[in-house]
Amino acid sequence: MENFWKDEDQVRGVWRRTTLESYRSQDPQWETILDVDALAIAENKNWVFQGGSSLPPEERLCLISLSDGGKDAVSIREFDSEAKSFVADGFYLPEGKQNVSWVDDDTLLVARDWGEGTLTQAGYPFVVKELKRAQPLSEAREIFRGEPTDVQTWPLVLRDSEGHVHATGAVRVVRFFEHEYVVFRPDGPIKLNLPKKAAIVGLASGRLLVELDEDWTPSGDISFAAGSLISYDLAEWKQDPQRAKASLVFQPGPRQALSDVGTTRNLLILTVLENVQSKAFAYKYDQGAWSATPIPLPQHTNVSLSATSDEADQAMFTVSNYLRPTSVWYFDAETQELEELKTTPTAFDASNHVVEQFQATSRDGTSIPYFLVRPKNARFDGATPTLLYGYGGFQASLLPSYLGPVGRLWLEQGNAYVVANLRGGGEFGPQWHQAAQGATKQTTWDDFIAVAEDLIRRKITSPRRLGVIGGSQGGLLVGTAITQRPELFNAAIIQVPLFDMLRYTSLGAGASWIAEYGDPAIAEQRAWIEAYSPYQKLVPGNTYPAPLILTSTKDDRVHPAHGRKAAAKLAALGQPYFYYENIDGGHSAAANLTEHARRLALEYTYASKRLCSEEVSGRD
Repeated sequence: MENFWKDEDQVRGVWRRTTLESYRSQDPQWETILDVDALAIAENKNWVFQGGSSLPPEERLCLISLSDGGKDAVSIREFDSEAKSFVADGFYLPEGKQNVSWVDDDTLLVARDWGEGTLTQAGYPFVVKELKRAQPLSEAREIFRGEPTDVQTWPLVLRDSEGHVHATGAVRVVRFFEHEYVVFRPDGPIKLNLPKKAAIVGLASGRLLVELDEDWTPSGDISFAAGSLISYDLAEWKQDPQRAKASLVFQPGPRQALSDVGTTRNLLILTVLENVQSKAFAYKYDQGAWSATPIPLPQHTNVSLSATSDEADQAMFTVSNYLRPTSVWYFDAETQELEELKTTPTAFDASNHVVEQFQATSRDGTSIPYFLVRPKNARFDGATPTLLYGYGGFQASLLPSYLGPVGRLWLEQGNAYVVANLRGGGEFGPQWHQAAQGATKQTTWDDFIAVAEDLIRRKITSPRRLGVIGGSQGGLLVGTAITQRPELFNAAIIQVPLFDMLRYTSLGAGASWIAEYGDPAIAEQRAWIEAYSPYQKLVPGNTYPAPLILTSTKDDRVHPAHGRKAAAKLAALGQPYFYYENIDGGHSAAANLTEHARRLALEYTYASKRLCSEEVSGRD
């Protein structure tokens, strides 16, 4: 088994491995495969390891993605995990925003910048080429071309647990949440008959698996609901993809959503959210039907699938909640063995806190769940300093996870922390997301404000003691909160934010998110964006809660111009603010543990002074 490990001595991290038997022991013996800190020193780069893609089934050869300073753009280099060295004259792809898939040990499918006219407006590739070993990039053979108006295109290789390739092709991302799948066949490429809001997620038990994000009726006698998982008989699908019949694997019930999908040698492993808490199941296909067996992992936790085996019916899970250190569990479906292997060290004293789940009522009457982590002895007099965290976009779910440094820097001081599960996220499936897109994006901001008001109504906190925190889309969320209801908050931590929404499509990768927000170049859509864009809503005469704005010079996803413009606008208005721009870090605003620790120190020093200190009165 392998993992990627960081600590105070390895701030960039090491890729390492050990045996399952050794991992079970008190002192596992780890073998280092790649030391990224040593590589950074040797090459004088602030390398950030962005993962690797190993070639099945041996998984000896690996394509390593390395980012200089945390950018999304990476260079890709072939690595031999047995020799523990980069392959001499192996595959090498210079820095860029790119996607690559193995076909065999001498062939890759690559989407990248191939020269003028091969990137979309968002800066992503739309041309896929086949690259052979020892072949210069200039001689790679084009096999698929999307459109410049797409978000991006990436390669498709469908491979089973034994490493056999059953299809190759390409995926056009027409809009951020809409795909077109093309597979290459002897008689030419064909576009698959799938709805645009669908994703092929793998192969299991001789079945092709597809996740649906919209209702779909492929034929008159069958229909599937959004959020479902369906499957095709692989042999039938390969013979005629357009006429193969789909059958249901999983359909979510009320307040449910599919979370993780993974495959072992013979099984399908799913994790399912129910009211923002997780359950895991092993699915087996037999005699024409899927049957599900619950995996009895701890309840009232977030269960995520961390690894599966292609050689056996075994899986690893990460189990976490806000106050209990994260643990790693091993499951063997054949023996039904379920074992807690490891637990991360305790980072803070959680004995004085409790986790509760509440519901706030949004402007339109919808119940919005949120988790409150508070001191057990909270007096409910409005005096508890509280940080409210949210995201609410791109169908991303905020699930319980160990608070670690937040516990040490914030909770141990007797404070409270809140996580809001807003529409725009994915906690209750695609409908929860689609309720707050485009013309209805204000719904996300309404939900967040409703949670803030509920905290105040319950006297958990008060405007004097309430702060908001969020990054990226969450930074936009915080920006809308303090411009729409500045009187509710006395602190705002705005991390790598979107902020000027009338120009976001011209900054960084912004053009790729039109499906989430709308297009400001279209008058009707510009109107609904302008109604909330925080940059335009910073106006004279209002008092804002002196925000801390953090960004990164090397953020090539959300351009630092958003954060810079927010600070400049506040300065022009004579409003107080705090601003920190890390040179490295990319969209994380921190490239390694040292930089991350500095960022956390800044954030929680600021939060403590704004919300805990008696010296700060009002929003000064």
